[in-house]
Amino acid sequence: MDQIKIQTSSKSYPVYIGHGAIKVLGEHLKNRIGSYTSVMVITDETVAGLYLPKLKEQSGLNGVFEKIVPSGEKAKTFDVYYDCLSAALEHKLDRKSLIISFGGGAVGDLAGFVAATFMRGISFIQVPTTILAHDSAVGGKVAINHPSGKNMVGAFHQPDAVIYDLDFIESLPDKEVRSGFAEVIKHSLIYDEEFYNWLLGGVHSLANLDAEKMKTFLTKGIHIKGQIVAKDEREAGVRAHLNFGHTLGHSIEAEAGYGKVTHGEAVAIGMVFALQLSSEVTGLTFNHEEFKTWLQSLGYRTSLPEGLTVERLIFRMKQDKKAVREAVRFVLLNRIGSPELAEVNEHVLLTSLNRFKERGE
Repeated sequence: MDQIKIQTSSKSYPVYIGHGAIKVLGEHLKNRIGSYTSVMVITDETVAGLYLPKLKEQSGLNGVFEKIVPSGEKAKTFDVYYDCLSAALEHKLDRKSLIISFGGGAVGDLAGFVAATFMRGISFIQVPTTILAHDSAVGGKVAINHPSGKNMVGAFHQPDAVIYDLDFIESLPDKEVRSGFAEVIKHSLIYDEEFYNWLLGGVHSLANLDAEKMKTFLTKGIHIKGQIVAKDEREAGVRAHLNFGHTLGHSIEAEAGYGKVTHGEAVAIGMVFALQLSSEVTGLTFNHEEFKTWLQSLGYRTSLPEGLTVERLIFRMKQDKKAVREAVRFVLLNRIGSPELAEVNEHVLLTSLNRFKERGE
């Protein structure tokens, strides 16, 4: 089992990654006897049915409160958030209580935001169960969605620990594997050309991924995320580079309807477009066709979903968190491993997005 230390300006904490890592949760709680007055687990319907008994058994969690929420992006609504707060109050959680997030990225975002806002902030631990959550579980960004945009209501709230047991991701459907692997690709493109070339040359299928290879790329992705967060905890600078592919990706998710297109699949389309835009704006030299062919061989769509208009996507992008006075800002690449945050003229964006749509049709 590997341990990675995440150091931010406000807090440092460990990330444990490996098969059987969940046992560390029991050790953590045992070492903190008296620190936590009570524990509430927030998980979703799918994960609860598959793994909640195992979580309790192997971590020694007895007598904890459980709050089961809908799976996927349906968990990140105001109504579900309110229900979680009500459950915390009903079970008499206090300022020394602990929330354990047990699930994918959506559950982690929700549970973390509940922890950040309940009684002005209590402790929480991330126990991710998806590949996608290797990105979202680290760094302390927690949020719920608003109908106008993804993650519009949120906070920065670092966990006490992240415990990433790879046993929990063995049952993931192909769609969720693709969704998570898109964030691994993102990390390589914005930070490490050698890592990108390793992925390009070594990952030819996402079905039945080799366990050691999966551990390698997940650990590398967490290292990259940790190094960026250490420099910029609250996204005042370089942390914004982690949004590569997300400006268009979030717009696709919102326009299609949350949950219709997975986060990672939308980000993959967003990365293809951001690379095209980078070639036009920053002069990036990149083998676009090789990248698209690779993504398609892994099962990704590389063009806009049917029914989405360029005008509506741009409208959504103007509402993005990175937009300033409705000016759309994109993370672009000068070269692999060298990103920048750039404000893109609306006419340039409209022309480029129309060209992107035409190429995909």
